[in-house]
Amino acid sequence: MARSTRAKGKRLAGQVAIVAGATRGAGRGIARALGEAGATVYCTGRTSRRSRARPSKRPETIEETAELVDAAGGRGVAVRVDHTVEREVAALIARVQRDEGRLDLLVNDVWGGDALMKWEQRLWELELEPAFALVTQAVWSHVITARHAAPLMIGAKRGLIVEVTDGDTLSYRGHFIYDLIKTAVIRNAFAMAEELRKHRVAAIAITPGFLRSEAMLDHFGVTAATWRDGIKQDRHFAASETPLYVGRAIAALASEPHAKQMQRTGRVLSSWRVAREHGFTDEDGARPDWGRHFAKAIPRTHWARTMMARSRDWLGDMQDITRGFLR
Repeated sequence: MARSTRAKGKRLAGQVAIVAGATRGAGRGIARALGEAGATVYCTGRTSRRSRARPSKRPETIEETAELVDAAGGRGVAVRVDHTVEREVAALIARVQRDEGRLDLLVNDVWGGDALMKWEQRLWELELEPAFALVTQAVWSHVITARHAAPLMIGAKRGLIVEVTDGDTLSYRGHFIYDLIKTAVIRNAFAMAEELRKHRVAAIAITPGFLRSEAMLDHFGVTAATWRDGIKQDRHFAASETPLYVGRAIAALASEPHAKQMQRTGRVLSSWRVAREHGFTDEDGARPDWGRHFAKAIPRTHWARTMMARSRDWLGDMQDITRGFLR
C-alpha cells in the first residue's frame, strides 16, 4: 500500500529550507511538502500582500504559501525577495543565518516566465529584451541565490541545493529560449555539484511531470476538485500531478542520509522516479508517472519522439568523445 509523506512523520523537523519562487505552482507545492515533513521553510518570491508591486496578475502571495506550510505542520516564513537583485538575496541569507544559524536545503524554483513567453516565435523572430529578461529571471536568479546560500552549507559541510527544471532529458523543448533555460538549470546542478562535492554539499536537478498548477487549472477552466474535466480538452492531463507531488519528492530526497545525497549529486531526477523509490503518493493518493505515460501515450510519429532521437544521437557523439578521452 502506498505511503503518504504524512505517514512517515516529521523527518525534516529542525531543518531549515529556502524555497525561492514559492508564490505558486511547483514552488508552493514544494514549500507545503517540506512543511508536512516538519521543516522551517522560508517562502520567497515577489508577490506579497504587503507590497503594491505585483509583477504577476495572479492572486497568489508568499504569505498564503507560508500559511499553507504552517497548516501542513511546519513553520512558514514569508520574505519578499526579487532573486535577480543581489542585495535582496544577500539580505535573505543574512537573515536566515542570524535567525536560524543554519541552512539545510535551498530549492531554486524561480521561473515566472509565462507572461514573457511567446511560444510561436522562432530564434530569428525573438524579441531580445524579453528573452534576456527571461534568462535573467529563470537562470541568473538561481546562480545569484546559490552563490549566497552556498557558504552557509560549506561551513557546515552539509546541505542540498535543488534546481527545479522541466524535463529530465536533453531533448528540445519546443522553443529556443525555453530550451536554453531548462537545460541550463540542469547544467547548473551538474556544475554546482562539481564545485561543492569536496565541501560535502550536494546539488541535483528535478522535474515534475504535467503540472496541475493554479495557472494550468485556470487554462482548462477547472478547479483542484474538478480537474478531471480538463481531460476532455487534453487526454494527457489524466497523467498530471499536483505541485505537492514534486514537493514530496524533494522532501524525500532531503530526508535521505547525507551519504546518499552525495551519491546523487549532479544528477537529474523526476518526481515519478523518486516516488517509485520512496513510495509516496500525490495529494489524492494516486501515484502519477509522467515518464511511463509519455512513453506509452505519445505516438512514435510525434515530434517529441523525433526530438528525443536527435538528442540520443547527440548524446551518443558526446559519449564517444568522452570515452575516447578516458581511454
